[in-house]
Amino acid sequence: MRGITKRWLINTFGVILIILFVLVVAFAIVIQNSYYRGICQVLNGRASELVNIFNSKDDFISTARVYVENFPDKELMELMVINEEGKVVITSTGFAPDNQQSMPDYIAALKSEDQYADWHGNLSSGENVMAVTRVLYDSNNEQVGAIRYVVSLEEADRKIFISISFVCIIGVVILFFIFLSSTYFLRSIVRPVQEISATAKRIAQGDFDARINKFYDDEIGDLCDTINYMAGELGTADKLKNDFISSVSHELRTPLTAIKGWAETMQLDGCRDLKTVQKGISIIIKETERLNGIVEEVLDFSRIQQDRMVLIMDKIDILAELDESIYMQRERANAENKHIVYEEPEMLPPVIGDRNRLRQVFINIIDNALKYSGEGGVVNVSIEQADDNIVIVIADNGCGIPAEHLPKIKQKFYKANQTVRGSGIGLAVADEIVKLHKGTLDIDSVENEGTTVTIKIPIMPPKKDALPNTGNDEI
Repeated sequence: MRGITKRWLINTFGVILIILFVLVVAFAIVIQNSYYRGICQVLNGRASELVNIFNSKDDFISTARVYVENFPDKELMELMVINEEGKVVITSTGFAPDNQQSMPDYIAALKSEDQYADWHGNLSSGENVMAVTRVLYDSNNEQVGAIRYVVSLEEADRKIFISISFVCIIGVVILFFIFLSSTYFLRSIVRPVQEISATAKRIAQGDFDARINKFYDDEIGDLCDTINYMAGELGTADKLKNDFISSVSHELRTPLTAIKGWAETMQLDGCRDLKTVQKGISIIIKETERLNGIVEEVLDFSRIQQDRMVLIMDKIDILAELDESIYMQRERANAENKHIVYEEPEMLPPVIGDRNRLRQVFINIIDNALKYSGEGGVVNVSIEQADDNIVIVIADNGCGIPAEHLPKIKQKFYKANQTVRGSGIGLAVADEIVKLHKGTLDIDSVENEGTTVTIKIPIMPPKKDALPNTGNDEI
């Protein structure tokens, strides 16, 4: 036995055992006192009769003999007549008196003011008895003798033993049923805990399909549900991580393949075509930039995960950053036969932000809008002031996002459409950057109709010292 079972036996069962032991001992003391007190009261009643029977010293012995012969309770107790010298002269047993036996009650009665004393103990034979002695005086206050009643306590002790044994048996039965019910209760806790422990080890070793059988609809059951939910979430996170690694590997392999292919082509001795060389260099530069963008995105995600993303905050013209982002994506849109519609307003209040990070957000959102729009698709971009915020809306008429994927679309590694290129962390990075600007990034989408991304950035506060806290140390 170990663990919960051992602690229960020590703490709970042990305490119950001690309590029952104390109760049995208390019951034994009470019932013994009750029996002995009852016997003592009977003897006291007999002794109180003697005052009216013995009142003369001259006829004490003859009167005592008649009293002994007519004593009705000879079978229940022994009656002794003691003379004034302290010797037993008559007994109700009919045997010769034993004057060698000590009589503590007689000695105590001689010293007592009410001429009465009782005692219980063991005789020289070992028998447990109770004795009551009454010392008698005549009208001249001279001692005429004493009458002693002796009752064996063996029958009372036997009844006391039976009663205590009965109580002990009840206590054992109670302990037995407590043990049975507690064993069942402990099993209802220990077995699920053991299964939870075994399943948790399997989950820790990477088996995210492991599940715990729910035994009871209580706190243990809630714990089972929580661990099963945790396993499911870990499995989902592990799948997203693997998809992310696969996606990033593919994203890195594509530009690397293009760079290697064109480098090998230009390395050939037979390649003397200037146009081919220029085209190869152009593609290598383009793919290198693409590769650098993927690496930077992964590094940004790492900074966010470690809470080390640092923004260089300054007063900026957000119109200029959005305009430059659109300009950088417009050439790609034209090459893919897609259109970006943007009407720049004349003037907007400045904001406090990191120009490079905000431009990164705009480029990422516009890139996604173009990526998920088919040929001939249109991306509408608008910017305006609404109360104390600059609101940027980027909407496309592409494939949209299914409703079941929409709540998770900003989570790390999550991709609603696995067939489209991308690492799955771009939106997570963009959302974190906007949050660091004390803004919000919201996504609304209808499948097969399009997606709308709304970005809100607070305008510059009246005092420049109200810059947001953006992080710790830069990587």
